[in-house]
Amino acid sequence: MLSVSEARERILAVFQPVETQSVSLERAAGRILSSDITAETDIPSFDNSSVDGFALRTADSTSSQILQVVADIRAGTSSDIVIQRGECARIMTGAPLPKGADAVIMVEDTEIKDHVPGQPAPQTVIIRKLVSPGENIRRHGDDLHKGEFVLAQGTRVRAQEMGLLAMLGAAKLSVYRRPRLALLSSGDELLPVEAELVPGKIHESNSYALAALAEAAGTELVRLGVAADDEEDIRSRLGQAVEAKADVIVSSAGVSMGAFDYVKSVVESNGELSFWKVNMRPGKPLVFGKYCNIPFFGLPGNPVSAFIGFEVFVKPALEKLSGLPVRPHPQQKAILGQPIDSDGRESYLRVEVSEEKGMLVARLTGHQGSGNIFSLVRANALLIVPSGVKSLPAGSEVDIWPIL
Repeated sequence: MLSVSEARERILAVFQPVETQSVSLERAAGRILSSDITAETDIPSFDNSSVDGFALRTADSTSSQILQVVADIRAGTSSDIVIQRGECARIMTGAPLPKGADAVIMVEDTEIKDHVPGQPAPQTVIIRKLVSPGENIRRHGDDLHKGEFVLAQGTRVRAQEMGLLAMLGAAKLSVYRRPRLALLSSGDELLPVEAELVPGKIHESNSYALAALAEAAGTELVRLGVAADDEEDIRSRLGQAVEAKADVIVSSAGVSMGAFDYVKSVVESNGELSFWKVNMRPGKPLVFGKYCNIPFFGLPGNPVSAFIGFEVFVKPALEKLSGLPVRPHPQQKAILGQPIDSDGRESYLRVEVSEEKGMLVARLTGHQGSGNIFSLVRANALLIVPSGVKSLPAGSEVDIWPIL
């Protein structure tokens, strides 16, 4: 059996980023940039007020000073007025700072107490506070200068990047296309969720969990449905993935040693398998290869095994397909709150991690059987037991993967 790290390395070597495409900024959230971004303008592009107040000369901000209001500057407008000694201008947040002014005093620091929308500027205002040069001013280029490096290729566009790109006027972006993932479940025992249970049958669940993981990873999903334990049905559904030009195929069940596990043989009839066992728990019967030159993952049928197999192997491959840099899964250190036993394989145990006395403490969420999905629902992390370790006492420091 391959180690987890060897299997992951061999898998990732197969994948390369998909092609790029141009999208409007409105459609860019969650996408991966395929080129670097540099600033096309200064931000801010002019000195402006960060508050509603009065633009003035700091030399005139003595206590109880009465100033003449010589202009009313709204956001989106500008003024040619030059503030002279003893003068000020009412100014709104975001409005350009008039010449001669070197600070802005907030409305709250004047004698004006009432706020009435649309009320004209007063003729005079009494200053109630000393202000310093530059106070409440956003200076030209404080945030970014034109030509400055902003975002790197391989960056996922989050809400904050969306806002920045809009400020830069980036109406179009070059991004990687969303990878297409074809998802198949198989098994004669599987029923649709709306069907009534009958003896020997179970509701099909893996496609729902794996589809949620795939979509969270930014893929375009191609649903192949549930195949019977029949070679022709499996071949027909995999053919749909080829027609849909899938970038990767993920199947759950049918890859173990059962007498009716046909998925492997169908894949081999039109492709190849690189390996089919990994030294891990849960999820040992992992198949990886190609079907009609499309990378193929055969995950186990047990729901926890399928979930963990997706997180450990499929998700990194999807990230590389999407144009993201290859990075290890984020890990944290925690203290084991109870003794645990393992079988020597690299194990991913479901735990609940809580903070106790300033430390993260991990405890099992219940029975660790690969079919016990409720213990996965209760978990907020996976505890990693290294290969070769068969027991850990309470108080041991362990590695954990936070999961959402």
